[in-house]
This record gives sequence, C-alpha cells and structure tokens, in this order.
Amino acid sequence: MTKQKKASTATRSKWSAEVSKRSDAMDLQPGVFKLTSARRIAQSLKKSAEASHRRKSTPFRSAMSMLNFEINRAGKGLSAARRRVLERAKIELRAAFARHP
Repeated sequence: MTKQKKASTATRSKWSAEVSKRSDAMDLQPGVFKLTSARRIAQSLKKSAEASHRRKSTPFRSAMSMLNFEINRAGKGLSAARRRVLERAKIELRAAFARHP
C-alpha cells in the first residue's frame, strides 16, 4: 500500500479560484458580491438563478450555494463587516424566495 502525496500548498490554495473560472455554474452579475446592500446581492442572485438553464438544482438552492461558496472562499480574509453583509444576504435570499429557516 502506497501513500498518496499531499497536494502542494499552491494547488490546494487555488482550487476555489479554478472552480470560479472554469465552472459550468450559473452566470452571475459581475461584482455581485462586492455590492454593499444585502438586499441587492440577494435580488441579483435570485434573478441569475431563475434565469439560468445550467443550474442543477432549484433556483433557491443554486443561489444559496453560490453565496455560501463566496463566504467560504473568502475564509478568514473576510472582514467582519463584509461577513455581516453576506450573512444578511442569506436572510434576504430566503425572504426573496419565501423560505423560512
């Protein structure tokens, strides 16, 4: 039995950027995650998810997945203020799709 080599640090740290570039996921408005309003982020994600023909799940789940991916991708580098806006966008997204936690 042989041990597999661990992926280099450079490879591991860039996987999410590679996914963002080459993914066949739904198309988003450019700069959607840089918007300052949680409501505008949620509305943009909703519009993109509903318009997409490439998504693999419901519009709500696709939009929420994209938002969670962005939050997780930023990781510890995400400022507290920015994290609050993105977390608030989750609440707004649930409201936009009439979903309740």
